[in-house]
Amino acid sequence: MFADLHIHTTSSDGVSTPGEVVRMAAHAKLRAVAVTDHDTMEGVGPAKSEAALHGIDILDGVELSTEHEGMEIHILAYCIDSGNTGLQEHLNVFRNARLSRARKIVEKLHQMGIDIRYDQVLKLAGSGSVGRPHIAQALLAIDKVSSITEAFEQYIGVGKPAYVPRLKYHPVNMVKLVRKLGGVPVLAHPGISCGEKFIMTLIDAGLQGLEVYHPKHTREMENYYLGFCSQYGLVGTGGSDFHGVGVTGHGRLGETRVPYVVVMQLRALAVENIK
Repeated sequence: MFADLHIHTTSSDGVSTPGEVVRMAAHAKLRAVAVTDHDTMEGVGPAKSEAALHGIDILDGVELSTEHEGMEIHILAYCIDSGNTGLQEHLNVFRNARLSRARKIVEKLHQMGIDIRYDQVLKLAGSGSVGRPHIAQALLAIDKVSSITEAFEQYIGVGKPAYVPRLKYHPVNMVKLVRKLGGVPVLAHPGISCGEKFIMTLIDAGLQGLEVYHPKHTREMENYYLGFCSQYGLVGTGGSDFHGVGVTGHGRLGETRVPYVVVMQLRALAVENIK
């Protein structure tokens, strides 16, 4: 039995609905998946409703955005109840910051003579958290760019004319918050985010796992982080970072997976964290 513990849906920047993700997981014969949308848990409930029809186990999750010395670092938080008041207060801050950022980006594009509407961007985001991919979709819809990638490279990527920095949280504070809320903090794709020295800093703050298996990790990276987990008593997780069929730069659902026992380990840690 296997699990894919890093999946995005239309609740953030994925292109598949939570229900579609669950059906794909059933087709891939996965025992469990974790819906880990960016800074929102809106997709967890719908995923669980669909999962009940397919015998799929849903692990509560969210991928939280942080930054350290100009580098974006993502913390996967597992096993926090989506109704947790403390978590929702924090996610509301993220949500409002995303809305404000999107509005400012649209205003910058207007100043450049590019006519996309803020309400159009919100419509593209649907019930999920709004982000730059939705602005890129709006640019694509008016033929201002020929691809999502071009939108980032020409207009909304870091250092480009319409770029607006996002709200910044430090990963150490985020790890501490996740632990305080009873969740299990795991560093996402460490091979493309930060080095060993800073991982040790996060461990001191309460980090409990590393995403060992990820589509952008080499076999050498996997072996290295697996040894790191063994040495420091961390859980080694993994997932495809699925964003939708045909979405480049991410894995296929179930392509990167871990034994179901990892789900059990994460839940056991969450129980200990609450005590």
